[in-house]
Amino acid sequence: MGIKVYNPTTNGRRNASVNDYAELTTTSPEKTLCKRIGKAGGRNHHGRTTCRFRGGGARKIYRIIDFKRDKDGVPATVQTVEYDPNRSCFISLVEYKDGEKRYILAPAGIKVGEVIESGHLVEPKIGNTMPLGSIPVGVEVHNVEMTAGQGGKLVRGAGAVAKIMAKEGDWVSFVLPSGEMRMVRKECRATVGAISNPDHQNVKLGKAGRKRHMGKRPHVRGKAMNPVAHPMGGGEGRSNGGRHPCSPTGKPAKGGKTRGKRKVSNKHIIRRRKNTRQGQLVL
Repeated sequence: MGIKVYNPTTNGRRNASVNDYAELTTTSPEKTLCKRIGKAGGRNHHGRTTCRFRGGGARKIYRIIDFKRDKDGVPATVQTVEYDPNRSCFISLVEYKDGEKRYILAPAGIKVGEVIESGHLVEPKIGNTMPLGSIPVGVEVHNVEMTAGQGGKLVRGAGAVAKIMAKEGDWVSFVLPSGEMRMVRKECRATVGAISNPDHQNVKLGKAGRKRHMGKRPHVRGKAMNPVAHPMGGGEGRSNGGRHPCSPTGKPAKGGKTRGKRKVSNKHIIRRRKNTRQGQLVL
């Protein structure tokens, strides 16, 4: 695991770096767990742009990931650690004792040949999935469910990790990578360990072309547009917009609260997220 830095042979190479992918064991995905997905370029079924600055990019095949990890009582052996173009972390192909194969999010440090399990009474070791109520306090987890049986929704990015802080009745509280502390039901599942590929945040693209390969087009500032295209556009000479930063529809872009007041899960947040250094937990 590490970062490979290029020699400055060209201007684009000068500041570029890539992951060395030393942990990967294969380059061929499991065909039975892959499907082709189309691209919309940020447009809806009417052909209108609903998400700006998207389009192009390399073609990708989607890997079907098992976020639920609900095959209890059947041990699985790790077959591969693979690259997934659809997410920042690595994935692992596991084969259960009954012959079924599934893709899972690869925990950091997972090795080919290791045996993992899921259920209420399994050992809390890296790669095992169990309800939060069965995981000891202080253990680091990822792929956390918000509703039991729904599948993991939280802590799925490269290098991300959450830490269980306390248990009280039917609720378990834990700290997210953003610094937010929240509660979920003890029946919700999580996987023990941190997510793989923690060096993802240290990779430097180095040139605009690598961003285009990801399907992301240039982001244009609102104040650089005409008044007809953006509320912050226009003005004589170089202006600062003339109002608080906002989206093309007038929605506050910096500092404005956009979360709904009647969001059901608001009452389960113990402490709001705060500005922290990326990848650092606030305990």
